[in-house]
Amino acid sequence: MKNYETVFILNPVLSEDQAKDTVEKFVKVLTKAKAEIINKEQWGLKKMAYPIQNKSTGFYNLLEFATENTGIINTLETEFRRDESVMRFLTTVLDKHAVAYNARRRKGEFNRTKKTVTTQKRERVEA
Repeated sequence: MKNYETVFILNPVLSEDQAKDTVEKFVKVLTKAKAEIINKEQWGLKKMAYPIQNKSTGFYNLLEFATENTGIINTLETEFRRDESVMRFLTTVLDKHAVAYNARRRKGEFNRTKKTVTTQKRERVEA
């Protein structure tokens, strides 16, 4: 089984409910083709680095899935192209290191604030 990750940007004029419905439509395309959805994240409305279709923001979404059927990628990307609310998309194959990194990221290992060396020294002095 190969793991894949798809990031896509939806049009910012959509309501949040419309954006969620659009994401669910793509999840159904994957589950219909017997792909296992590993992770689904909605990053929300973000500013883009450059305008796309005269819009400077978009709803960012991430789908991580595993499948043996490589033909599903073409089907999914065709659905992205047909949907007018999708501004951009990118699907990548994940290697074993990326799969391990994503698992650690889902657990929240990278969100913790790390104490700086000066903060650690200050805590030792105060103790």
